[in-house]
Amino acid sequence: MEGNGFSRRTVLRAGALGAVASALPLVNVHGQNAGGKLVLGLWDHWVPAGNDAMRKIVMEWGQKNKVEIELDFITSVGNKNLLTIAAESQARQGHDVLSFPTWEVRAKADLLEPMDDVMGRLQQKYGELNPITEYLAKVEDKWRAVPAISGSQNKPALGRFDLLKQHAGLDVQAMYPAADKVGPGADDWTWDTFLKAAQACHKAGVPFGLAIGQFTDATDWIGSLFQAFNAVLVNKDGDITVKSDSVRQVLDYAKRLCSVLPGDVFSWDDASNNRALISGKSALIFNPPSAWAVAKRDAPDVAKECWTFPAPAGANGRYTPYLPYFWGVWTFSKNKGAAKALIEHLSQREQAKAMVAASGGYDIPPFGSMTDFDTWETEGPPKGVVYNYPVRPQHNAKQFIACYPAPPETAVQMYNQAIQAKMIARVAQSGDSIDSAISWAQGELEGFSRG
Repeated sequence: MEGNGFSRRTVLRAGALGAVASALPLVNVHGQNAGGKLVLGLWDHWVPAGNDAMRKIVMEWGQKNKVEIELDFITSVGNKNLLTIAAESQARQGHDVLSFPTWEVRAKADLLEPMDDVMGRLQQKYGELNPITEYLAKVEDKWRAVPAISGSQNKPALGRFDLLKQHAGLDVQAMYPAADKVGPGADDWTWDTFLKAAQACHKAGVPFGLAIGQFTDATDWIGSLFQAFNAVLVNKDGDITVKSDSVRQVLDYAKRLCSVLPGDVFSWDDASNNRALISGKSALIFNPPSAWAVAKRDAPDVAKECWTFPAPAGANGRYTPYLPYFWGVWTFSKNKGAAKALIEHLSQREQAKAMVAASGGYDIPPFGSMTDFDTWETEGPPKGVVYNYPVRPQHNAKQFIACYPAPPETAVQMYNQAIQAKMIARVAQSGDSIDSAISWAQGELEGFSRG
């Protein structure tokens, strides 16, 4: 637990001195008077400097608004953040504000303070919002949390441009330069082209590092692959649609792709693909810039040959895996006004820019108007390596969460059980027929719907 050094006694005294309030001004954010004490449980960033930036922003806000701050950074390692959320929801006490991973807002919606007032002002100020955030955090037509900047990530392709050019004939820097345009070859960047490149890199001894296990990195890229083929397992009305030609086509494609991936990808975890890239054993993974950032520190010769670019397109379009975090306020918070005011402060462009800079471009703001920060253009080496990490208009892509558009209560079960990855494993690893894998999935999905 960290504090801002602002004592409880001082807070109380400041509140009592109404006659000298002008000397100790409190910020009034749309009727929400700050002051008092605020206990925060925020995500423990993979990039240490991300915590430093967040700490500075929060503590300065607390000092300015005469709010006593207690701050925890809660790790997602070992699901400690999920355990904290579960414990506090049961006890009806704990932090005032918590960082909620992707699906947790809906799971705890009844215990989260509505945030429509905050979201209304933010949308009016910053414009279009990623629609996936509404799918995940708007419950019964009420925003139950605010899309966070810290921790929210895309998972586009992160590749070795030297190896891709040498072995697959793909110049990804020319296709997707660090500029407001695309180059030669971008229109042909499809899943068919991807397969040919994977085959070439496999033959050269630097196979693509694509996990196919029950972890988020696997679920996310596979979800975007299925969507690119329009292979929807459950539609927005909750109807099971797994028995389709599109699903058969994507499973046939995945079987061919798996034949040129490392043999152990079915048991990989979220760190395995990073290690494959950083060690120089892989030409491409789907990941945020954290893998490149670690390579910059531990394997600089690898890092300087890396480049970020969009996922391939399919017949149904191009989809960038997206995994957002949210900031939420418990209904049992003892200082809801200050909690909401701080979240609104954290969501402003100035704070977003600072978080993006501190994280080396890792953090993804939810507003399209915030994709113009110079961090993505200047970060390196090589300079511009993460320019194409945010979804930009020239990419002709959409941010996407695996298992959408199924109703969220069904989608979260599909996501957590890695249904799509398991279907691929049955066909590519276990030797099941495509129809057999589809029949298995049909049974699983029927169970989720009944549940």
